[in-house]
Amino acid sequence: MAGLYTIGYSSFTIDDFVTVLGQYNIQAVVDVRSQPYSANYPYYNRENIENTLKRNKIHYRNYSKEFGARQTDKRYYSIEGYLDFELFVESPVFRQGFNRLKSSIEQGYTIALMCAEKDPGVCHRSIMVSRVFYNNGYKVSHIIANGRIAGQDDIELQLLDKYYPDRMQMTFFGEQDKDSLTVLAYRKRNAEIGYRFEEDNYAVVHDRLHQKDSTAVF
Repeated sequence: MAGLYTIGYSSFTIDDFVTVLGQYNIQAVVDVRSQPYSANYPYYNRENIENTLKRNKIHYRNYSKEFGARQTDKRYYSIEGYLDFELFVESPVFRQGFNRLKSSIEQGYTIALMCAEKDPGVCHRSIMVSRVFYNNGYKVSHIIANGRIAGQDDIELQLLDKYYPDRMQMTFFGEQDKDSLTVLAYRKRNAEIGYRFEEDNYAVVHDRLHQKDSTAVF
């Protein structure tokens, strides 16, 4: 089964970050931050992390346009004003990013999606992006503190426990209904963490790299 990793850098020092990537043989890091800079973690500013990864023979790509949580197209925002993940993952730009990574994984590259949040259960990298890969048959492994792994199925169980703790006592609940509750749990998390568009004080910069690579397509 083909696989995809994710990682939140705020769990790691830069040295530990590089070490854990090596432990899992990560060959490429795909940055899913809309704004690839951090005042609190300057080692992970785009130029810095790109150079660090390059020294360690790991590819870096920025997918803020394809996978970022902050999007400018209001068609993908809910009536309540937050980015609707289910809508956006059907967009041409998201599908383009998905297909590129799919091709890279099929070529044998081991890829990790990178964001800042240490807990994948409250980050769009798992609630929006890796969910799509998981639903398409990929094994998803979230690298968390101390280099431990949580699967996408673990994230889904956490969501069910949070939003439907009494689900086993629901008279309508059965095997067929678990999938429906999981979809609803994702939607509830989306409503909590989805970026809310504020036109007056947010300007998007689609700041991704367009690097030529003879083998990689990510």
